[in-house]
Amino acid sequence: MITFPCCKINLGLNVTARRPDGYHDLETVFYPVPLCDALSIKRMDEAFPSPIGCDIKVSYSEELGSAPLATLSDKDNLVVKAYDLLARDYRLPRLHAHLYKQIPSQAGLGGGSSDAAFMIKLIDEYCHLNIGNAEMERYAAMLGADCAFFIAAEPAFATGKGEQLSPADAPSGNLKGYHLALVKPSVAVSTAEAYASITPRRPEKCCRDIVRQPIDTWRDELTNDFEEPIFKLHPVLGNIKQRLYDLGAEYSQMSGSGSTVFGIFKKRPTDIASLFPDCFTAVVELE
Repeated sequence: MITFPCCKINLGLNVTARRPDGYHDLETVFYPVPLCDALSIKRMDEAFPSPIGCDIKVSYSEELGSAPLATLSDKDNLVVKAYDLLARDYRLPRLHAHLYKQIPSQAGLGGGSSDAAFMIKLIDEYCHLNIGNAEMERYAAMLGADCAFFIAAEPAFATGKGEQLSPADAPSGNLKGYHLALVKPSVAVSTAEAYASITPRRPEKCCRDIVRQPIDTWRDELTNDFEEPIFKLHPVLGNIKQRLYDLGAEYSQMSGSGSTVFGIFKKRPTDIASLFPDCFTAVVELE
């Protein structure tokens, strides 16, 4: 059985408070993006001599550059962790998983979180568990702050650590038919370092309300608190944002804590790959 975990962008991101548990409260709008990994599972033969319940093979698309072909049986892989989490409460068959990565890692796109959430959904369907979305979201939130979003994978306003979700958009979607360009340079952004540079504060206007406005108002009002400190550390990211505006983007922003910068266009932009030759790039139509 196969599924296709999507990624996400953040439309605005405001860090509003520091929590006693060391995490931060935030406000952001998660928006699903049809750039997808592929994840398949099949039952292990009873004679297969594996000591673990789920093993995983991970392979990578050519667009991800130098990422190697790898075969893993790694308890730290979020797909395996999703299996192990459900296996605590349900009697599951032993499974082989194969994950084909097309979403870049450490990019602010939630690729690993999506893989984990879609694994929960895949097991639910494959094993006829009938868990239900609310319970699957509860399991997913145990694996990562943004994992719960990917159970429904619909536009959502996220608060708390990112796990508290509510509707974000008009039913028809504010961005349907627009084109999204993703540009990720070979820059590593430390999430811990990014949060350390933030002074939490509540914005004058909530990003959920701004996203409901016409997109031509976003440039002046919709902000990502991480951009200012991270652009100082990695000026290439600010340069990419400006170039996307120069190419005609209606709105451009860094996603999450980076390092992907996206541009939203009314018409499909051309030559993005050639204009950013040293970067991962993708152009998709939003749904």
